[in-house]
Amino acid sequence: MTFFARQDRALAALQTRGRYRALIARTGHDFASNDYLGLAESEVLNTAARSALERGVPVGAGGSRLLRGNADEHVLLEQEAAAFFGTQAALFMGGGFQANTAIFSTLPGHEDLVLYDALIHASTHDGMRLGRAETRAFAHNDVKAAKETIKSWRTEGGTGQIWIAIESLYSMDGDLAPVAELMKLADTHGAVLVVDEAHATGVFGDMGRGLSHAFADRENLLTLHTCGKGLGVSGALICGARVLIDTLINKARGFIFATAPSPLNAALVRAALNELRDNPARQVAAQDLMNHAHKEARERLGLAGFQSQIMPIVIGADKPTMTLAQSLQDRGYDIRGIRPPTVPRGTSRLRISITLNTPAPVISEMFRDLARAKEATAP
Repeated sequence: MTFFARQDRALAALQTRGRYRALIARTGHDFASNDYLGLAESEVLNTAARSALERGVPVGAGGSRLLRGNADEHVLLEQEAAAFFGTQAALFMGGGFQANTAIFSTLPGHEDLVLYDALIHASTHDGMRLGRAETRAFAHNDVKAAKETIKSWRTEGGTGQIWIAIESLYSMDGDLAPVAELMKLADTHGAVLVVDEAHATGVFGDMGRGLSHAFADRENLLTLHTCGKGLGVSGALICGARVLIDTLINKARGFIFATAPSPLNAALVRAALNELRDNPARQVAAQDLMNHAHKEARERLGLAGFQSQIMPIVIGADKPTMTLAQSLQDRGYDIRGIRPPTVPRGTSRLRISITLNTPAPVISEMFRDLARAKEATAP
């Protein structure tokens, strides 16, 4: 007798379908991480860590922010982040998933509508499930569809606040949202635009401040900048109007009942923001490397239309995707296959991430080997 026969069967089914997941070591050239600016293992952050420890910054917080966990480094980071991103206030949380869940479970009320892009992150979905507002999706990056959904909701009697939820750069498709058009839509309908800048922070916008930075002074813009991707550390910064930040401090369960992030971590995020401000060459280098990768994909694979450092190579079926990924891993490239439910059924893909950890010649070699491997594994 086994207590977990149901789980055993479910895992066996995943293996049969080519969807079984397991933790594997990171080896080979980095084409999988979100460390877009190469900060995670940089001397910039190593030096900042040593300096912080030498001046007595604690490693642990010791409690929630509302108890004794509110350290000076948290406060300094939030002040500096608000100034850097150009907003009234900022709130530091343990991670982007936690932050998104807090936003959408706390801020929209029961009479409100959360209108979200169909490809929005899973954390937004979890936040909406915990929240009280009505939710409706609109077709990916389709401003006209979003507009029609708003009109329909109002016609049906909707009277509350509208919250439009998008990512500025989509993590599995690598495409950019029409932020300016959606900001205009929000202004027209008195809506709040909530922009998850997770994969754009550090790479896009003036000084890496994201694709929505031009509208940072708008009271109806709320942004999320995760710290574990381009910034190379961990955590997340919610930036926006003071009243929204204060509401989260007072009502977000994921903030109130969670142990505060490490003060040392806050010090490292401060150092990463300073690096964005003081060393624009890092962002320029990331853009140059991205353009080089786009050129190689076009010339080696005949693929065009990439918009960012995230380059999806859609294969379709699950097992061929994982076979191709394994083939590239065997050649020394850390490239991972992405399958449902992370992406829609029938769109399994290689997610190629371009970071400053991998130089241009290796990127060229990878696309050459990818073209050969793709041809060799073709049905």
